[in-house]
Amino acid sequence: MRYRIEKDMYGEVQIPIDAYYGIYTARSKMLYSITGQRIHKQMIKSIAQVKKAFIFGNLKVEKVDYNVADSIMLACDDVVNGKLLRQFITDMIQGGSGAAIDINMDEVLANRANEILGGEKGVYDLVHPFNHVSLGQTPDDIISISGKIATIKLLKKLQIELKKLHKVYLDKANEYIEVIKLGREHLQDSVPISFGFVFSSFAAPLERDIDRLKHVMQELYSISIAPSSASFYGEDLPKFKKAIIKKLKDTTKLELKISESIYDSTINLDNLLSVSSVIKSIAINLSKVANDIRLMQSLEEINIDNPFQLLPRLKVKSSSSIPEAMNQIAFEIIGNDVTISKAVEAGQLELNAFQPIILANIFFSIDILRKGVESFREHAISKISVNKEKCLSYVERSSGLVSLLTPHIGHDEISKIVKEAFETKEKITDLVVKHKYLTQSEVDDILGYRNLIKSNKK
Repeated sequence: MRYRIEKDMYGEVQIPIDAYYGIYTARSKMLYSITGQRIHKQMIKSIAQVKKAFIFGNLKVEKVDYNVADSIMLACDDVVNGKLLRQFITDMIQGGSGAAIDINMDEVLANRANEILGGEKGVYDLVHPFNHVSLGQTPDDIISISGKIATIKLLKKLQIELKKLHKVYLDKANEYIEVIKLGREHLQDSVPISFGFVFSSFAAPLERDIDRLKHVMQELYSISIAPSSASFYGEDLPKFKKAIIKKLKDTTKLELKISESIYDSTINLDNLLSVSSVIKSIAINLSKVANDIRLMQSLEEINIDNPFQLLPRLKVKSSSSIPEAMNQIAFEIIGNDVTISKAVEAGQLELNAFQPIILANIFFSIDILRKGVESFREHAISKISVNKEKCLSYVERSSGLVSLLTPHIGHDEISKIVKEAFETKEKITDLVVKHKYLTQSEVDDILGYRNLIKSNKK
C-alpha cells in the first residue's frame, strides 16, 4: 500500500494515499479503536447535509469564496449519495461529544473539495478542513443536529414497518372473528372468546405505540444553532441562521425549526431519552405478543407455517424461532434504554459529552426493531393458521364454561357436571344436554358463540 505523509504539531502520520480522511482522523482511529462499530450510514449522510447547510450559510453572508463553497457542497452531495461512506473510520464510541466524528467529516469533505478544484489529497491549500469546512461550527451542534435528523429518518422507516404489522393484525382479526377459543387468565381456563379478539388485542397497543412514536418525533424537529463565534458574524448572524435552516429543510425534506434556546440541544438530551422510551415500549409490547404466540403454539391452538427446517431432525410443524427472536430483540433494546438513560443523566453543566453512546444505542435499537418487526410480520404473524377444531375442543371441555352455565343450571348442578366431566373425560356441554338440563340449542345460545363474535366485532 502506498502512503502520503501528513503533519501536525505532534509529528507525522502515514495516510493511505487514496484516503479522503486526514491526520486527525487517523489519530482518532488509533485513540478510539474500541468497538469496531463505525458511524451509522444515516448519521454520516445527515452530517454531510448539516455541513452543506452551514457552508451555504457562510456563502450567503460572504464568509467564504464561492468556488470553495461550491466544491464543499458538491463534496457533501457525494457523501449523501453514498460515494464516500468507507472513508468514515472513527469508532462510534468516543470522548469529546463526537468531535472525532465531526473532524472525520471535515477532512473527507476538504480532500474531496480539493480534488474537485484540481488539488491533491492531503494538501489543504485550496480548501482547509477547519478554515473552510467547519467555519463557524462547533462539533456539539453538528453532532446534535445530525443526530436528530438521522433519528427522524430512521424512525420514519420504522413507522412504515409498524403500520404494515398493524394491518396484518387487523386482517387476521377479521379472518378469525368467527373462531371461538378458550380465554385464559392467570394461565388458567376462563370464558370463551373470539380468536379475532386475540389479534385485535395485539393491534391495540401497537396502534398506541405508533401514535406515541409520532408525538415523540416532533420533539426532534427543534434544533439549536450556536456559532463558534457569534461576534464573527456580527449583524449577519440572523441571516446566517436563516440560510442554514432553509437549506436544511430543502435537503432533508423535514420541517426543522430553530430552538428558542441556543444551547438546549447540547445541554439537555431528554428528547432522545423519550425516543428510547417509546422504542422500548414498542419492543416490550411486541415481546408480549411473541410470548402469547409461543404459548398458543404449545397448546396447538395455532401453527406458524414453517417453510424450511433449521433442525430437520426435530420435524417441527410450527416454528417458534421468530417469536423467540423478537423476545431477544426486546431484551437488547431494554438494555440499550438503560445505557441511554444513564448517559442522558450524566450530562454536566452546559454540555452532555455522551452523545456518541446515546446515538449509537438509539440507532442500533431502531435498526434491530425495524428489521425484527419486518421478520415478525413476514415469517410469523402472516404465517399463523388457527387450529379451529383444537380451539373448540378446549372450549367444550373446559371448566371455564362454569361461569356461563351456572346462572341457567344452578351452582350445585354445574358442580356435579364438572366432576363427572373430569372423571369421564366427556364434554361439559354434552353432559348438560345428556342430563337434560338444557337443549343443544339452548347451550349454543347460552355459550353465546354468535354473541361472542358480535361483541368482538365492536
